[in-house]
Amino acid sequence: MLDPVLLRSFTEVARARSFTRAAHRLGLGQSTVSQHVRKLEAVAGRPLLERDTHSVALTADGEAMQEFAATILDAGDRALAHFRVSRMHGRVRFGVSEDLVLTRLPAILADFRHRHPQVDLELTVGLADHLERRLARGGLDLMFGKRLPGAGDDDRFVVRRDRFVWVGAPGIRLGPADPVPLLAYPPPSLSRTAAVGALEAAGRRWRMACTSGSLSGLRAAALAGLGVLAHAGTLVPEGLEEIPARAGLPDLGPVEVVLALGRRRTEPAAALARSIRTAAADLRP
Repeated sequence: MLDPVLLRSFTEVARARSFTRAAHRLGLGQSTVSQHVRKLEAVAGRPLLERDTHSVALTADGEAMQEFAATILDAGDRALAHFRVSRMHGRVRFGVSEDLVLTRLPAILADFRHRHPQVDLELTVGLADHLERRLARGGLDLMFGKRLPGAGDDDRFVVRRDRFVWVGAPGIRLGPADPVPLLAYPPPSLSRTAAVGALEAAGRRWRMACTSGSLSGLRAAALAGLGVLAHAGTLVPEGLEEIPARAGLPDLGPVEVVLALGRRRTEPAAALARSIRTAAADLRP
């Protein structure tokens, strides 16, 4: 049997890429967390993490274990919730990036609502920069969005590490000498900044073919063949495809999907954050 205590410690280390940060989040000593991971590796009979003095990384078996751990821990939480009457009440002002709404997030929110029927959700969908500002002003209790690595404080919980990629309609062709027809959100936008910055740094000509404040608008423009856009690689919208490297477009760099609590640390907001973190491995389009 896989001990949920060991799985929870391993999951936190895998997400934080640090034994120290994982121990802090779990409220345990670093030596205890290390012992938990070693015991889990002994049960699995395979190394799950690659460690050195500066970094922690998942092995291939560690990535598989992370998926299994998410399922097992979520099943345990569901079982406990079934036999526990939730007395939690209140409201969560929740801000989320539009591309994340198109994942399994609605199912996660529905499950949260089932577990905590007296908690009301006020949902705001928008660009990550706008959500960050609202969170800082106290207008949101919880934010689920994207940021550039190292562009925020350590209070942000990294749900997923990703990369921006170029996406467009299947079969779209870009001439090497033609200006890149760019599709983008209006500023401020992380993906727009990444795309323009990469093209400028590479000396590649470009033109703004379409600007839209919604992902559905950009997707429609891309499907119509109007151009290409920068997008998180694990969240590519339905019907669009990543443009292969042979097209000659510059690398766009990494991006992170993060959870951040606002200044008003409420119990309902913390509970919703835990639900999303538990289901993080299954957050797919």
